[in-house]
Amino acid sequence: MLAFRIQRVVHHSLWPLPLLCLLGGTLLVLGTLALDRTSGYTLVPQSVTGTPSDAQTILSTFATAMASLTSLVLTVTLVAVQLAMGQFSPRIVGALLADRFSQLAIGLFGATFVVTILTLREIRGSDTGTVPGLSMLLSYVLMFASVSVLIVFVHHAGQGLRVSGLIDLIGDRSRELILRRHPGEVPVDVSEADEVIAQEPGNVMRVDRSGLVAAARRADCVLEMVPVVGDFVVGGTPLFRVHPGLPATVAGDGHAAPRLRPEEITRLVMIGPERVHTEDLAYGFRKLVDIAVRSIAQPFDDPTTTVQAVHRLHDLLRQLAPQTFPSGEHRDQDGVVRLVERAVSWEGYVRLAFDEVRLAGASEPQVSRRLCAALEDLKSVAPPDRQAPLDRQLRLLTAAVRRAHEDEEDVVAALTPDTEGIGSGADVTTPVRLDSMDFRRRKFGGTSGLSAPKVRSGEV
Repeated sequence: MLAFRIQRVVHHSLWPLPLLCLLGGTLLVLGTLALDRTSGYTLVPQSVTGTPSDAQTILSTFATAMASLTSLVLTVTLVAVQLAMGQFSPRIVGALLADRFSQLAIGLFGATFVVTILTLREIRGSDTGTVPGLSMLLSYVLMFASVSVLIVFVHHAGQGLRVSGLIDLIGDRSRELILRRHPGEVPVDVSEADEVIAQEPGNVMRVDRSGLVAAARRADCVLEMVPVVGDFVVGGTPLFRVHPGLPATVAGDGHAAPRLRPEEITRLVMIGPERVHTEDLAYGFRKLVDIAVRSIAQPFDDPTTTVQAVHRLHDLLRQLAPQTFPSGEHRDQDGVVRLVERAVSWEGYVRLAFDEVRLAGASEPQVSRRLCAALEDLKSVAPPDRQAPLDRQLRLLTAAVRRAHEDEEDVVAALTPDTEGIGSGADVTTPVRLDSMDFRRRKFGGTSGLSAPKVRSGEV
């Protein structure tokens, strides 16, 4: 039990590793200083280290910088702890304090500070004095390492403050505990030629479709990709289902087609800790919807930001409305289907863009009016076979607004299309009335022989 208590203190406290780094730096510089004294300060010439006054200036700058960097790392660590406690969970603090890289950065900066101070103390004279050359070189090396670690630490801290980074921190440690207690490998053999298993958990970031088609052609089979690009894949679950090739199972030279190798397939799919925009269009929708929904939730209560997010959702859907969506079938050079995958449909994008925003913002007139404007505009450009999802959203939005408002006038106002929420709708702007004769006079100056172009109904 005592060993466990010591192990817990070492693994779950911020100070043990930095303290060990300080002790290590102290012992290391004492050793180099002893070697410098023994050699009469001649191990490294002053042409490399500089004169005593130069060395003093350099080491003083090093020491000041190290003190600042140590304070910066401690401050960033405390800010990360406060953000995690307030926004996610107070129970995640222990995991952040036990982050090895942060501890290593603090320890390295502290050790560099100790080395520079003790080396500075050993310099004698100004221009004709002595400089502990080996210790100066050690200070240079540690300073270079500190600058490199600082750059990596900034990246590490930024990644760690993301919600996905915090979730992965807990998930990875818990998964390691399971593997330690229940050792064993995830089965990946596909001798039955039915599935290819994902080795590690993560989001599907990128798929080499041409490589998969080529591999399926060599093995004379059809690969069915189970997750959609962007999906989170649980370790040990199917990544692909393997179906026998049709109609032949024998290669063109009369020999049996080679068996599909799982490792060849899994390396053609990039799985990472977080979704990216490389091939995952739905991830962009997801981010905008998160901003929109979060903005109208308490305590923010900022429907104007929600309207701004809906602007971009509207624009994305308008670009998609007339486009041809991929079928999900990928063929080889002979026209044989070798890879099939699922893709987000038009209805899927419409639901992704509007469902959550509609449910969260039905009681906010700005949001409901902006949604009405977006849906009406999309209906004007979407093909007939893509009207149904838009009609469904309008119907559900109308029902939600009626539940949120008792007065009929409030309902009518909340369902009036307005591209700015409240700002450019028909009920808050002056109507445009065109008198045909006056319009011709203004535009053509009343000149005889000139006729104004015909204006179609509803066209301004």
